[in-house]
Amino acid sequence: MSVVITNPPRVGRKLAAAFTRFGVATVHEAQGRVGLLASYLRPIYPGAKIAGSAVTVSLPAADNWMLHVVVEQCQAGDVVVVAPTSPCDTGYFGELLACSLAARGVLGLVIEAGVRDLAALTRMRFPVWSKAISAQGTAKETLGSVNVPIVCAGQSIRTGDLILADDDGVVVVPRLTAEAVLRQSEGREAKEAQTRARLRAGELGLDIYGMREKLAQRGLVYRAAEVEG
Repeated sequence: MSVVITNPPRVGRKLAAAFTRFGVATVHEAQGRVGLLASYLRPIYPGAKIAGSAVTVSLPAADNWMLHVVVEQCQAGDVVVVAPTSPCDTGYFGELLACSLAARGVLGLVIEAGVRDLAALTRMRFPVWSKAISAQGTAKETLGSVNVPIVCAGQSIRTGDLILADDDGVVVVPRLTAEAVLRQSEGREAKEAQTRARLRAGELGLDIYGMREKLAQRGLVYRAAEVEG
């Protein structure tokens, strides 16, 4: 059954904005190395970063009808997350749809498929993380669903989950654990700041992380070079 779920719960905008202090790698590590979408999702231009509430779209291959449907369901601070029901690299999304989403305050798009109009999207600074770039157009004939659970780039995503995306990729944080993961990210960032200072002061990671004993246990041997003559 094709369905549009209206007014689902969302992660709060203030909470989502707090995640912009951290990189995707930090949040991924902080929540136990889970939630990272597949590495083939790449930003269409460097330096983009967003943190917002997921609005999900499930749609057929090579048909972007539901991307027009989802616009009406979006609010400021949302991130549209799109997964085709079968693998497809077609250019589902371009400048005109970006204008519609931007007018509603949508922060960006994550799509396990193709996009087009890169020059225009870059000029308007509308962030997109996509699997492919393709000028190939789509039909508008077959229904899908909006705001239903989806699997995008290997991760289960529900409407209202937190989506954080930057140059390193995309990570999802479940809505109900977002506050806890934020605190964990803060702790990890503080710890890394201390480590960074020690490394800049000349200490070795071998000593900071206590690696020498484990390396020796694994059989690593240091041997002085033999000087000939």
